Amino acid sequence: MAKQERALRTREALIKSAATVFSRDGFSVASLSAISTRAGVSTGALHFHFENKAALADAVEDEAARRLGAITGAHRDPAGNALQMLVNASHELARGLTGDVVLRAGFDLSGSQVLREGRNLRRQWQQWVEETLERAAEEGLLDTVTPEQVATAVVAATTGFEVLGTQDPEWLAPCTITRFWQLLLPRLAAASVLGGLTAAGSGTAPLFPEASAR
Repeated sequence: MAKQERALRTREALIKSAATVFSRDGFSVASLSAISTRAGVSTGALHFHFENKAALADAVEDEAARRLGAITGAHRDPAGNALQMLVNASHELARGLTGDVVLRAGFDLSGSQVLREGRNLRRQWQQWVEETLERAAEEGLLDTVTPEQVATAVVAATTGFEVLGTQDPEWLAPCTITRFWQLLLPRLAAASVLGGLTAAGSGTAPLFPEASAR
């Protein structure tokens, strides 16, 4: 059991190290020696867990997809307001992209021109946004707009924040996400629900408290 736990810790350390090096240097430039050194293990130990750099990238994307799923899954309350859940999740995603290097690297790898296969975290996020807005429409929360129209705006904006945030963290700051929703919510929410919506997010503890404290 102790041996299995050590192996699991080593694998987790390698994934986090790979995410850090991929984010810092880019996938093409990142070296396995830099990843193993940062993780505090030998290159041989790295190859025991991962055949090559592409396998490491797959593992980073898989773990990032799991973390994105945790963000969206935390906002699937069937009794909740679908629009507020969308606002809350967008704030949580921004916090995660700021403070969680694995999540951030997963999104970077999804947009890589080098890696043609693997998961697509942006598509995963888009699907959840679309599903949530369909639910909002079914609940009568939207005004005269369609879920498709709103999804286009939300996905384009949040993806833009993610990309721009790699160079300037202000794009992922809570005030930036809040201003976006302050602008958009009056254009899409039915008048009967608009007053109950909170553009700054509401009622959910951060999944990434270390990011919130920065």
